[in-house]
Amino acid sequence: MDVVGIIPARYASVRFEGKVLADILGKPMIQHVWESALKAKSLNDLIVACDDERIYKAVSDFGGKAVMTAKAHTSGTERLAEVVADLDVKVVVNIQADEPLVHPSMIDDVAYSILNNPATTMATLMKRIEHEEETPDANVVKVVVDKKGFALYFSRWPIPFVRDEEPGMRVHYKHIGLYGYTKDFLFVYKKLPPSKLEILEKLEQLRVLENGYEIKVIETKFETIGVDTREDLEKVKQYLTIKAKV
Repeated sequence: MDVVGIIPARYASVRFEGKVLADILGKPMIQHVWESALKAKSLNDLIVACDDERIYKAVSDFGGKAVMTAKAHTSGTERLAEVVADLDVKVVVNIQADEPLVHPSMIDDVAYSILNNPATTMATLMKRIEHEEETPDANVVKVVVDKKGFALYFSRWPIPFVRDEEPGMRVHYKHIGLYGYTKDFLFVYKKLPPSKLEILEKLEQLRVLENGYEIKVIETKFETIGVDTREDLEKVKQYLTIKAKV
């Protein structure tokens, strides 16, 4: 098959344990992610890769497809690799389990950017920052790209630094953590040791850049809210409640 979507889902989140099962308007968060991802045109299969029987049961209860993976994995990338090791697939899309507002076209943009460009082995997303308070926020990862749309750097700091104010030049982009890889590159990535910049910034994708590989970054117009805290969960609930009334 061409593309498989994997939703890595672990229970023991440090800041919000069990968040993937948190209720959002009558459904667990993982179900919102699953239902949105299922609408993506590029996916030939969709799998939740979990490490806890409670997640496995919740996914099975709403009719999703889940597989149990080792608890020892230290990243979603390792969990992906375990699931796809025996699959005959070209592209693997890593869909975050704590992004209940993920839009299907975001998944398609990442998948097709790799399928349609043989030289591209990894891709992700960015969105123009519209709310200025997000720029200095260390929890909002910023990204800068070159003229061909490949990542130059990811940082928790506001990049680029605007030294002299120029009209229309104060533009920042936030990184949205949805990734696509060729299956071959996923296993190359998995074997790379943690890098210095990755450790400093606590951003796993910097391991790729620091080892000389490229990451294609596609701009999206769709907003998301990653759920790291209970406050984030309330923001998602408010957003979906308002959207339902429109």
